[in-house]
Amino acid sequence: MSAETTATEPTLLQTRLRQLLVIVRREVTGQLLRWRGAWIYPLAFAPLVIIAVHAMRDPVDSHRLAEETTVFAGIVHFFYLRIAIFFAAAGLFTRAFRGEIVERTLHYAFLAPVRRELIVLGKFVGNLVVMLAVFETAVAACFLTMYGHFPAGQVFLSEGPGLGQLAAYMLATALACVGYGAIFLLLGLLFRLTLLPGLIVLGLETWSGVLPPVLQYLTVTYYLKPICPAPPELEGIAALLTVVAEPTPTWLAALGLVTFATAVLAFASVRVRRMEINYSTD
Repeated sequence: MSAETTATEPTLLQTRLRQLLVIVRREVTGQLLRWRGAWIYPLAFAPLVIIAVHAMRDPVDSHRLAEETTVFAGIVHFFYLRIAIFFAAAGLFTRAFRGEIVERTLHYAFLAPVRRELIVLGKFVGNLVVMLAVFETAVAACFLTMYGHFPAGQVFLSEGPGLGQLAAYMLATALACVGYGAIFLLLGLLFRLTLLPGLIVLGLETWSGVLPPVLQYLTVTYYLKPICPAPPELEGIAALLTVVAEPTPTWLAALGLVTFATAVLAFASVRVRRMEINYSTD
């Protein structure tokens, strides 16, 4: 073999990167450009419609910056971080493996000359790209619409801390996609029926505020709260039952979620190496 031929051959790293990009592209196009992934759009952009109607119907003089900030914080905390991103991750990431088992197509990926760990990473990154593209756009559009339609909000965006708060909300959105995505990817690998485990995770995340601090540390929403610039407004029984745990610094919360997702993916990679496909039992 000549030196010229050797020089033109791709290295192992280049081969792995090309294989990863193929898997990522397959996952992205399968969700963003096909009808089976269209349900994620109304889920993500429903608050934008409500905010737009609110902006058009209410008189400009009726808007107060503090009230708009409280409303938007509630939208992010209670809708996006606890409902929309949760269910979108459940729908997308559990299908990464479980969907292919149901459709009896997973063996094609396992028969390809690709390491199974790379399949796990590619499916996670591909679905994460879809989640980020949709929900980051939705949160940014909601934020700009909420503050951009009245004078005090426009000043808040152009001269105040508005853009900094937007960056914080977008970081919380991204980390929610990472955390929930890792959980549901693993659930799709471990369980044939993911409904019951998913309901357990939903219960923990929904009632994380009333759980003992030790259990709060095991939830994704606990680490998202300090990242958001404005806390949610709690009233009535919710405020009475809320258990205030020791707050986590923003940098530590972000690092904790990334570390958690990395550990989950590492475990999923070990699990997928031992995985045997038996369509007759699924």
